[in-house]
Amino acid sequence: MASSLADDLLAWYDSQAVALPWRARDADPLPERAYHVWLSEIMLQQTQVETVKPYYARFLNAYPTIKDLAAAPLADVLKLWEGLGYYSRARNLHKAAIQVVEKFGGAFPQTTAELLSLPGIGRYTAGAIASIAYGVAAPVLDGNVIRVYSRLFDVADDVLLPSTQAKLWQMAEDFLPETRPGDYNQALMDLGRLICKPRAPLCKGCPVQQHCLAYARNTQDSRPVKAKKPQTPHYQVTAGLIWNERGELLIAQRPPDGLLGGLWEFPGGKQEASETLQACLHRELQEELNIDVAIGELFAVVKHAFTHFRITLHAFNCRYHDDSGEPEALGVADWAWVMPDDLERYAFGKADRQVIAHLRSRNGMLL
Repeated sequence: MASSLADDLLAWYDSQAVALPWRARDADPLPERAYHVWLSEIMLQQTQVETVKPYYARFLNAYPTIKDLAAAPLADVLKLWEGLGYYSRARNLHKAAIQVVEKFGGAFPQTTAELLSLPGIGRYTAGAIASIAYGVAAPVLDGNVIRVYSRLFDVADDVLLPSTQAKLWQMAEDFLPETRPGDYNQALMDLGRLICKPRAPLCKGCPVQQHCLAYARNTQDSRPVKAKKPQTPHYQVTAGLIWNERGELLIAQRPPDGLLGGLWEFPGGKQEASETLQACLHRELQEELNIDVAIGELFAVVKHAFTHFRITLHAFNCRYHDDSGEPEALGVADWAWVMPDDLERYAFGKADRQVIAHLRSRNGMLL
């Protein structure tokens, strides 16, 4: 079955492969090919293809080679990444680029073991780079491939369990052909994205329908099996639009690690139990910057969903008096006074960018 499955899948891929800007071509030099595959795979993690395309083009325009990326300031990389989300990917991208230049002379390593030593590269990404860029027989297993294999073999177990993941990885290894492993892996990804969709899979037009146990048993709509997720937590969060007497806004840079690490924000934080929003903002400004401000009217309310929780952000207009002394970077990496027109120079998370959009439309509404 293995060779027949691979043959049918590769025949379909040869005639139906989607033209994507990062697809490796035989004529591409190996370092360039690996750089393109790696960059696209990092961007495609939990992000749709159409969303990634313009970001990929902008990154290659700004950083044509991995050496260019390694030499760039992290702040510039984060700004270029702005809006793509999951910012730890951008930080790891930059760290990995530096390591590739320093340890491997600017050329991506070709073994999965060495690839796994780089920040932000897990087993899937290592397999994708090794197989697609270098033709190494390394399997891949992402969401699309999990869905394909769970239907092909009618896997009735929860695919999020480690034991099921191990079985799926074994399937990916067992059915990976020695020839054209990169094309086979890309064919699996395309099949999962275009045909073997999460809902209403296009089974009638599937090139490997004859191999699919779920189709034969009419269980394709209930595969893959995933345990029900717990309810997503929701938090109330405050932020201060803190104006000084020169008409500048105070912004703070988040610590380099953790959620939205290295991005800039309007200072504030999460509301605690039995705490008013104004009291929350006052406490957070003390803890992060050691400042007291006059908290004014509510300026904007913004809702935003992260991967594992949701927030409602309450942004207040605040007045900072210049005789109060300079802020201190206690719970933040840095701070700066900026004119509203200069906010575009800094990388912000989505919720803060929505507040900035309100600022543009309402001219700030100074206290």
